[in-house]
Parts: sequence; C-alpha cells; structure tokens
Amino acid sequence: MGEECLMSEEGKVEVIEKRIKPTVIRRRRRVVEPPPEKEEVKEEAAKAEAAEEKAAPPSPPPAKRKVAEKPPEPRVVRIPKEKGRPARVVGRIELKESPPSPPEEVKPPETPVQLEVVPELPKEKRFLKREREEEEEKKPKRKGRRRREVITFDEEDLEEVYVQRRPDREYRPEKKRVLTRPALKPQITTPKAIKRKIKVAEEIGVSELAQRMGVKLKELQEKLQELGVEASPEGTIDIEAAVLVASEYGFEVESRLELLEAAIAPQPDPPEKLRPRPPVVTVMGHVDHGKTLLLDAIRQTDVAAREVGGITQHIGAYKVELPGKGVITFIDTPGHEAFTAMRARGAQVTDIVVLVVAADDGVMPQTVEAINHARAAQVPIVVAINKVDKKEANPERVRRQLAEHGLIPEEWGGDTLFAEVSALKGTGIEELLDLILLQAEMMELKANPEKAARGVIVETRLDRGKGAVATVIVKEGTLKEGNHFVSGLTYGKVRAMEDEWGKRQKEAPPSTPVEVIGFSELPEAGDDFIVVKDERMARSIAELRRKRKERLERKEVPAPVTLEDLFERIQAGEAKELLMVLKADTFGSLQAVKEALEKLSTDEVKVRLIHEGVGAISDSDVNLAIASEGVIIGFNVQPVGKAKSLIEQKKVDVRTYRIIYELIEDVEKALKGMLAPERKEVFLGRAEVRQLFRIPRVGVVAGCYVQEGRIMRGASARVLRDSEVVHEGKITSLKRFKEDVKEVQAGYECGVGIEDFNDWQEGDLLEAYTIEEVLPE
Repeated sequence: MGEECLMSEEGKVEVIEKRIKPTVIRRRRRVVEPPPEKEEVKEEAAKAEAAEEKAAPPSPPPAKRKVAEKPPEPRVVRIPKEKGRPARVVGRIELKESPPSPPEEVKPPETPVQLEVVPELPKEKRFLKREREEEEEKKPKRKGRRRREVITFDEEDLEEVYVQRRPDREYRPEKKRVLTRPALKPQITTPKAIKRKIKVAEEIGVSELAQRMGVKLKELQEKLQELGVEASPEGTIDIEAAVLVASEYGFEVESRLELLEAAIAPQPDPPEKLRPRPPVVTVMGHVDHGKTLLLDAIRQTDVAAREVGGITQHIGAYKVELPGKGVITFIDTPGHEAFTAMRARGAQVTDIVVLVVAADDGVMPQTVEAINHARAAQVPIVVAINKVDKKEANPERVRRQLAEHGLIPEEWGGDTLFAEVSALKGTGIEELLDLILLQAEMMELKANPEKAARGVIVETRLDRGKGAVATVIVKEGTLKEGNHFVSGLTYGKVRAMEDEWGKRQKEAPPSTPVEVIGFSELPEAGDDFIVVKDERMARSIAELRRKRKERLERKEVPAPVTLEDLFERIQAGEAKELLMVLKADTFGSLQAVKEALEKLSTDEVKVRLIHEGVGAISDSDVNLAIASEGVIIGFNVQPVGKAKSLIEQKKVDVRTYRIIYELIEDVEKALKGMLAPERKEVFLGRAEVRQLFRIPRVGVVAGCYVQEGRIMRGASARVLRDSEVVHEGKITSLKRFKEDVKEVQAGYECGVGIEDFNDWQEGDLLEAYTIEEVLPE
C-alpha cells in the first residue's frame, strides 16, 4: 500500500500512485515549479537590468507574444498485472490551476493544487424486455437441492443434545367443564342412504348380514323364522331371503352380479358413430333340398376362396366378397336346429334367413318348421328355389305353397324375395346374393366399430395344440388381440385370432367371423362374448355366473314358462298373447284342435300358434318353446329321444292330452287368468291412537286401541286426522307388550308402525284394509 512518485521529462508534472487494493491503484497528477537558480546568477542579472534601465529612454512596454507551447507529453506508467483480475479504475482526477498573477505585482505564495475526484459510473445498458429475459435465461440455474451438511455424533454427544432440547414439562391439572345446557336425550340416528345398501354375492352368512345391518344375531334369526326362512347362525341365506329380511330393517340389498352385468350391458350408440355392416345369413330348409350344396356353390363365388386355391375352411362361418357390391357373412351350420339352439340361449346373431326349397319336392314339413322358427325370431326370409335344372321342377307350385304359409312373392304384391337357383350347376347364385344385399340395404344394418366388442359364439372345439377355441361373430365394436373377455361361464384373453382360411388377424370389425384362441374353458354355442376392461372383472363375472347357476340348480327352480304364469310375463302392447307349439298324431286332429284354440281368442287375449305339426314332440320343438317363451301342447303324442332329457333339464311346460275337451278347458282357464283381474278393497279394522312411543331401529310407534275388526301386520292402512287422509302405507310393525304379533283383535291395545311415517298425533284414526283381486267370470 505504499506510494510511488514519478516525474515526467519536463519536470513540471508529478504523478503519484498509491495501491489501495491488490487490484486497485489510485493515480494523482500535480504541477511542480522549476527549482530556483544560484544566487550569483541572480545578482548579475539584476545589475545588468538596472544599468540598461538607466541608459535607455523610457519606451512603451512591448506587446507580449503568445508563444504556442507544446503540451507536455504524458508519461505512461506500466504496471504489471497481478495474478488475479485486472485493475479496476474507481475514479478520475482533474487538476485545476489558479489564474496567473500580473508581472508587476508580487507573486502570491504558491497555492496548492486543487484535486476534485469525480467518480466514473459505468453506463447502464438499457435492455429491452425480450433481451432482459434472454439474459436471465443465459444465467446458469442451480440444479438440485442444496446439499445438507451431515454432522455425526457419538452416543454421549447425542444424549447431551437430547437433554438440552427436552423441554421442561409442567403439570397443569385440567379444569372441570361445567355444562351450561341440559343434557340431550338419546336420539335414533338413521344411517345415510349410501350406508343402507348392502352388496351381496349369491349367498351371505347370517352373522355377516347381522353385522352389516347392526342387528343382534338372535334378533335377526327370529326375524328370519317369522319370514319362513330357516337358517342357523353359522349358515348362509340366498340373496332373495337377504332382500326380504333386509327390507324389514330399512336396508337395500344389491346383487354384485347384477351390478357387473349392468356395467357391461349394451349401451345405445350416437348416430354419428354408426357405420354400415355386412349382413349375417343362415341357410335353412328341408333335408336333401340342397342346403350344403348351395353353401358350397356360394363359397366358390368368393374371390378370396379362389385365390387361396381350394383350401378347406375350418371354422363354422365365412365371408363372401362381391366385387363392387359388398360383403356377406354366412353361418355354415345349415338347418334350423342350430339356429333355434342359439336362440334358446338368447343369441340373436342372424339378420337374414335363406329358405331353400326344392323345385321338384315343394314345401315339406321341415320347410314349414323352418318358416315358423324364422318368424318366431322376427327375421326376414329370402327364398331360394333350388334344383330348377330338373325336368320335374315346378317353381310356380312352390310359390303357391309358400304363399299359403304367408310368404307372398314380391311380384304378387308381397314382400318376400324369391330366387331360382341351381346349386349343382351354379346358376342363379349371383342373383341370390344380390337379393340378399338388397334385403340388407332395406334393413339398414349398422354398428359402432369404435366401442368394445360384443359377439356370439357360433361353435366350439377343443384343439390339441391351441386348447379351447371358439368361432365368434362380432356383432358390434372391434375385437383386437390382447382384449380380455367373458363368455357365458368362462373367461379369457384373446391370444390369437384366425379367419376362415387360417390367416392371422389383428382386428375383427362388426359382422366378421374369427376363431378366437385363449379361453380358460370350453364355452357353449350361443353364449355371449363380451370384451371387458381387465382380467379381474372378467373372472368376477364368470365366477358369479357359475355360482348363480349352481344355486338355481340346487333350488331346482321350475321353468318360468308354464301355462299358469305365462300371462304375467308375455304381453304385446295392450293385447296379450298365449304362444303355443301344437303337435298332434294326425293331420285331421291337428286341424280340429287348431280351430278350437283359435275360437278361444278374444279382443283382450289372443292364442297364437308359433308352430304346428304332425308327429312326436322333438328336441327342436322344445328349443323353439324355450326361445319363444311358449308352452307345448301335444294331442295323442309324447316327447321322444333327446326331447325328454331336454324337457327335464330346462323344465319346459309340456302338456299332453287324449281328450280334446280337457285340452280346451285348460287353455280356457289360462286365458281367464291372463285377463286383468279386478282390484277390490276389503276393510279389516279400525284403531285409535292414544299414546306415542319411540323404539330404536323402528321409529315412532303409535299406541293404539282397536275399536273395530282387527289390525294385521303387512296389511295396508291409512291414517285419518280430522276426517282427512294424512298418509297411506303398509303396516311394518305390530307389537303387543313388546312382542311381535301377526294380528290384534278388537278390544285390545297394540303398538303400530307404518312404513315411512312418523308424524303421529294422539287422536289419529287408523283404518286397515287389504286389496283382493277378483277374476272376471
């Protein structure tokens, strides 16, 4: 920090340097007077000047000339750079001289140099907003969190830290709270609506149900006995009994299977997402009328089949592509047996039925049966008159016979399309396919390809290398590899898909048949095929379906299709129908029974024969009755073959008669039962409310005195106040001395509780009544 003085060459300017900091040096400049001359020289000069002044006359002083003096060259001082940063100039020094004094006057004493320090401020650069943001972005940002300093302690040091940080605890006794209000009485709290719902599988334990409802086990067991359900505390009850007993306590029981089925139920599609889809066609007809030969002829017209070169297809459905016209999907299971078997399981996959009739034989019994099956399914029919190349062929006779059964040709003013073909020679096949496409165009078949896939199992088989495989026809959505699905009582994942020629497929749009590999078990033909979101959901649905089937088999539930209860389930608008399959031993008796049954129809109830024929009751008749939810009437005939086992398995209502009057009488009774019965109110008794009580889990109970008749639990009742009806409901609770009773006679007191009513008042009147249904005569 020392000072250093440097003189310039002229010796008039002195530079003083002072190091303030290692990187800062302060410089100062000062003007210095020249050094004084020797005394001798001064004296001689003074004498010479005095002599000249005396000798010379006085003259005006000469004008002073301004001599341009050269500015002194500044001396440059080089300072070595330090190892650190370069020196920073912190200020600028300006030196100012005082004005010169006149020569005649005595020179004033030397004035010190005035120093003025002017700080040199750096010029601030004006940034635009965009430039300032760019500068901020260029600055490096600190990444990560700040590192924490880790300090390690010994056990002794750590104990000292704990002792220092442990606060001194003071014991402060709690002050006793003084109630400023009277104590509240216990009130009955009702659980929220969402908590009053209990999700149950097909069965639930009695103890578990009591725990969920918050009821004592003994009380629940007594309630079950009152309802006629016998179950031990360690036993289980089915979902129907759980619904019944839970309703007594105000709880609602929900089935897990029904909730899952509702989640995968088909949803309506917006019109803008619907796209046209190919029709699905099934071929039906009498034996030896050429159904299989016709399917072979149709398959040979397919462009893809010709390209493959005669490779045999290995699944039960295939597509036929018509260049420039469209695509048709055929189910390669000829005959109405497979068609009805799928319908009996609820599968409706066929859009159009092709009815094959031989031109030489005409309409045969199985032809009529196929017509009835198609009509029961409400599927349009396209007639293919085959074998027109034979000499004895008579297509006009076939048209007349079919017109008698309601299939009137379009050229005769009807709505049925007819085509004359020869499956043996391959003539008329393209015309038949054009008619099928025309019928499909009139039906406007559409589906949404963007949703999850749904389909139907057409056939199943067990392959040695692939395992359980099934042919699936996609009805809506797009089936993809990797999708999880549930089908009937089984589930799985689509590991691979193949078309009818064995080619690997990644996707299957609507109306496309594919062979699916990946079933956990072998499904049944006619089962539904539904894609779900994950494997867990698929497994849950399949297991719950299996449990329900086992439970119903254990209970041996009778088939819902019986002559007694058919009127409760089948309605067609305001009119009601009794669907029947009629079989007789001879054609004459068949006509007699048919005419007698048709006479029983009225304006309110109709008898409709979905099928009639001569011969024994076959398994095809049973499947038709199951699919159509009808009954089978046999006159002098009995079930034979597979029909017997199918009737026992499906519990179908089959009635056989030998006397026609007994047959007519039973059907007439069923028709009377189908008429809407008259509802009549029957008065039971009257009671007066005299006192009110509150009972846990029940609510407000009215203490009543029975004045007239009797009061029954489960009967309907109305509450009268000042001769006006306040409420109507069902009597849910009836007690006498804290014991549940079924009825209380006149002259006795009892406690009454009515469903969803607690606004009792003393003096109210209670009238109990029942509704009876009286059948019309």
